[in-house]
Amino acid sequence: MLYAVIMAGGSGTRFWPWSRKKIPKQLLKITGQDTMIKQTVDRIIGEIPSENIYVVTTACLADSIKGELSQIPAKNIISEPFGRNTAACIGLAATIIFNRDADAVMAVMTADHIIEPPDLFFKALQCAEKLATETNALITFGIKPNEPSVNYGYIQRSEDRINLQDFQIYDVKCFTEKPDRATAEGFVQSGEYYWNSGIFVWSAGTILDNINTLMPELSQGLARIGKSIGTPDESNTIYNEYEKFDNISIDYGVMEKASNVKIIEADFKWDDVGSWLAIERLNKPDQNNNTILGKHCGLDTQGNIIIGDKEHLITTINVADMIIVNTKDVTMVCNKNNAEDIKKLTDLLKERGYNCYL
Repeated sequence: MLYAVIMAGGSGTRFWPWSRKKIPKQLLKITGQDTMIKQTVDRIIGEIPSENIYVVTTACLADSIKGELSQIPAKNIISEPFGRNTAACIGLAATIIFNRDADAVMAVMTADHIIEPPDLFFKALQCAEKLATETNALITFGIKPNEPSVNYGYIQRSEDRINLQDFQIYDVKCFTEKPDRATAEGFVQSGEYYWNSGIFVWSAGTILDNINTLMPELSQGLARIGKSIGTPDESNTIYNEYEKFDNISIDYGVMEKASNVKIIEADFKWDDVGSWLAIERLNKPDQNNNTILGKHCGLDTQGNIIIGDKEHLITTINVADMIIVNTKDVTMVCNKNNAEDIKKLTDLLKERGYNCYL
């Protein structure tokens, strides 16, 4: 049976100052009338029963997410006591689901992607479910790049392919972290590389077996958690084990080292809404190529992203290619070419004691 696991523990630092620790990106209405996490659930809930949908988040966000997702059983909101990256997050979810259903197949996704249309996405999930059941493979979805982006990881495919339910499936040759511009251009020209979507499908047993082989310390902690599920010691065990887990992604800990990894060429539209630049892709610009969410008046103002509320007027003169974000307590101005440096800025704020603005 197919289960969904939605990872929703991040703080969305690249969307600061709109995204904060207590109200991060997944709880914001960035691309529509609903929050991103609700859009994620709505995309799948018609096809996957609500009782089979799990959300993994941090302890400080659990109550907010429960309030946002009334259609999901409260017990399916899994709370991590500490943020320990995606290997621990996925391992915990797999342990809980395997305890419930040893034959479960998990579709793992994040809470802050735009995927359209939902019916094509679910057809891809069905294909991956079949492949995972029949081959015990670790499966990811590759997005055909339309530009040499330096903001995504890449996956190289093999030459040989199979066709399953009208999807093209390849073995994975290697994963590459965010490359420089020249390398990204070579990847795109080769036709052998996909953007790494961060969407995975595998059986719960298969991913736990791979964690056991490739990340034995994590596996031992997860095994202790598994034995505590349903007992009075469950919460304390999760807390104690999580404190010892390393901060490692599932890509680095498992996917880059595992032998039976396959990639399905996605046929759905995908955007990871990873930074303020996504606002340009997802909203219609004005006649001066400005993307404006809020109230703005400007002279000689072109190619900017300008974000504010309807009560606060933002004015500009002779400004181009900037990100300007105004909230009730912070104003940020950034060149669009430096959008990826916003995370560095939040690190600097922390270093200088401005934690109340994070």
